[in-house]
Amino acid sequence: MMTSSLSHVDPDPMDGIAQMLDRAAAALMAQATSGLSPVTMTQAFLDWSAHLAISPGKQLQLALKAGRKVGRIADYVNRKAGDDEAAPAITPLPQDRRFADPAWTKQPFDLISQAFLLNQQWWHAATTGIGGVSRHHEDMVNFTARQLLDVFAPTNFLVTNPVLQRRIVETGGQCLLDGASHWWEDAQRLTRGEPPLGSEQFAVGETVAVTPGKVVYRNELIELIQYAPTTDTVHPEPILIVPAWIMKFYILDLSPENSLVRWLVGQGHTVFMISWHNPGSEDRDLDMDDYRRLGPVAALDAVQAITGSDKVHGLGYCLGGTLLAITAAAMARDEDDRLATLTLLAAQTEFSEPGELGLFIDEAQLNLLENMMWSRGYLDSGQMGGAFQILRSNDLIWSRILSTYLMGEREPMSDLMAWNADGTRMPFAMHSQYLRQLFLDDDLAEGHFKVGSRTITLSALRQPLFVVGTERDHVAPWRSVHKIHWLTSAEIRFVLTSGGHNAGIVSEPGHAHRHFQVSTRPLDDPALDPDDWLEQAEARDGSWWIEWGRWLGEHSSQRVPPPAMGQAEGAYRPLCDAPGHYVMER
Repeated sequence: MMTSSLSHVDPDPMDGIAQMLDRAAAALMAQATSGLSPVTMTQAFLDWSAHLAISPGKQLQLALKAGRKVGRIADYVNRKAGDDEAAPAITPLPQDRRFADPAWTKQPFDLISQAFLLNQQWWHAATTGIGGVSRHHEDMVNFTARQLLDVFAPTNFLVTNPVLQRRIVETGGQCLLDGASHWWEDAQRLTRGEPPLGSEQFAVGETVAVTPGKVVYRNELIELIQYAPTTDTVHPEPILIVPAWIMKFYILDLSPENSLVRWLVGQGHTVFMISWHNPGSEDRDLDMDDYRRLGPVAALDAVQAITGSDKVHGLGYCLGGTLLAITAAAMARDEDDRLATLTLLAAQTEFSEPGELGLFIDEAQLNLLENMMWSRGYLDSGQMGGAFQILRSNDLIWSRILSTYLMGEREPMSDLMAWNADGTRMPFAMHSQYLRQLFLDDDLAEGHFKVGSRTITLSALRQPLFVVGTERDHVAPWRSVHKIHWLTSAEIRFVLTSGGHNAGIVSEPGHAHRHFQVSTRPLDDPALDPDDWLEQAEARDGSWWIEWGRWLGEHSSQRVPPPAMGQAEGAYRPLCDAPGHYVMER
């Protein structure tokens, strides 16, 4: 009997060498391009330009648009000549504050700013709505065009910025000297790997993360902090907080006046918080299931052993919320009902529309990123921070360059800014799995995600959920967060709060200008789409914390004396004072 010559292929001894060479080359490219794939960018622009070239209707439309915009400028010039208060040809988007100063209404700077905004509008039309271009490529080209336009915005140059010119005159040029000094100081700190100037005012354990407590459990990945009670009685169901390991836990325990933990303790809750180990090269093989098993699962066992409570309220923030949802689904599959409620703060469980972060997630990008992580064993916090800054380049890059290095005005450091600079790393195996299985393949929402050897599904969640999205979230857009309504039929109280991914969550009572919308989807009721929800949800002023505290009370039992801090002996005896050791790791 003849057998195919391909039925048995001897292993090629060059396979390992070839793979290592490919990985090393990709890692070098990733370092040179800050993790952006030139292949993806090339494909996107070829897709866009080729389809634009064979779209004569679109070309005609763009030519007519250009003509109309020239006409609008000419009309504005004509009206302005007879009326100094003439209405502008175009106004900036509400979130664009670059031209808010009245100096931009004076000639010739009004024409410069108007021309820029019209040009920006034209490029949006030129990079969208072209038949045949894939959605991902269209988003990339549109995003890149916006970034390039922002580089050349008139606010960034002395000759075209009247506000900067006025500042130079007012200070006799001192602002430029001060700005140069600020730049030199920041460059030196960056070279030495030091945090930004002023961060020393917010020392962990001294001025931030100061809510009293004890580390009552430690393993190779987490420390578990139990916070000391401040009330004579507490609700018997404790709260376990699972923060994201992409950030230090104390975002939820900043200064005493805006600490969510301190507020919860003051409301009569027993609070536990996970503090994640900052991984290094030796932790490269830690994966998502290690984070689940050594994180919330181990912490839940400890919380239950210390408090004796059969039920625990779970809270997850950002990536920690995604992990908590996975943990809860696995527990439901295994008939483990210890979680009384789930609170998810700015946490995605469905990733088909992850916002502009999705621009950095495709096969070519992940190949480059994985090889960069492979060479080190982790993804550095600076690389993640750089991606987030690009998403908000107007606010986080160009406005900072203008105010700090040209106008010489250094923004005072805040606790939130200091925390944001206190970055962490992401281990190779976990981050690769997270990006591929969740972001790229959307396995959790599509019912393909496995814990152990068995699939989990969020439809198994039946406990009440409190879910928070934020209006200006570039990391977890609220419409994406809202999609959990379609993944489970559980009761969901959904809140949309003012602010962004971080500032919207740190929204203590009394914080000025805060507002939110709230609505409850009862158990087994159909879900509204985000726009319908937005129309029907009740609008309220103030902090969403109050609404959440009321909701927690509704799902908690009558108060009892507080539990002991850890156990007198055994696995959960107090090890050290909060905030512990892991949060100090650099």
